[in-house]
Amino acid sequence: MGLSENFIDRVELCVRSGDGGDGVVHFRHEKHVQKGGPDGGDGGKGGSVIFIANSRLSTLNNLRYIHHIFAKKGQNGGKNNCTGKNAQDVIVEVPVGTILYNKKTREKLCDLSFNEGEYIIKGGEGGLGNTHFKSPTNQAPLYAQKGQNGIEMELILELNILADVGIVGFPNAGKSTLLTKLTNAKAKIANYAFTTLSPQLGVLKHISGRECTIADIPGIIEDSSSGKGLGIRFLQHIRRVKLIVFLIDINDDTDRSIKILQKEMNNFDPELNKKPYITCISKCDLVSNTIHNVKYIYISSFTGEGISTLIDRIFANIM
Repeated sequence: MGLSENFIDRVELCVRSGDGGDGVVHFRHEKHVQKGGPDGGDGGKGGSVIFIANSRLSTLNNLRYIHHIFAKKGQNGGKNNCTGKNAQDVIVEVPVGTILYNKKTREKLCDLSFNEGEYIIKGGEGGLGNTHFKSPTNQAPLYAQKGQNGIEMELILELNILADVGIVGFPNAGKSTLLTKLTNAKAKIANYAFTTLSPQLGVLKHISGRECTIADIPGIIEDSSSGKGLGIRFLQHIRRVKLIVFLIDINDDTDRSIKILQKEMNNFDPELNKKPYITCISKCDLVSNTIHNVKYIYISSFTGEGISTLIDRIFANIM
């Protein structure tokens, strides 16, 4: 269930729905009818731009090189009260969990958090032809409506992956190894910093039959919020989680590490620090005669020590 190596979770788009077609001024021209009445048809509707959440997508890669999405104008009306054709809507598929923002105002427009959820930027309505404006005092109206303008917007699309649990820690704390141990994920594991360059997902199954989704968030370091390392952008992917697992290398200062991670999370979004969390100490097989602090869960992804305790604690906290 790991995500693409070319993981794109943020794009900017200029979007414009189509203008409505114009209504027309026209009069009947028939044999033996000296004064034909108005028969100008209505304009067709402009195309809408419709964003639809698709559970088969996991990234915004399909929009990576697309900067403009414009729907077409509706067809103008015709004679004999013929209505112009509606323009075709433009469908834009995005992953479930995509949030749309108005770039100019920073307003959150919608959160496509379920499959087939949609957000519509409507096309303009077609204008009315002159046949609609005939009256007892105006038998030959020389007026028809213009079609309504479409809507143009600059959007930011941001993907927040859907996970129940987020693993947060420094590079090389063993997050990818733990994710692989707990779930069916095939996370990349190597002995150097920033092995994981995008969030990785896996499904954890409990002996009771319950399941949850776990996300491994790429390594956060001190001053990530100032742009160091990979920065803190990937923290957007724990906005939806029910539980955070702080994973700390046994050789690091646990209290200091937690304070750094919480500080970086607060700089990104103070709401993240309101979420419940578990502190987990990794690689405990590498240090002998360690005095265990009851506040923490000590694990070894290599030997399996503490893993069952961690699993039970996770499911106890996401009920």
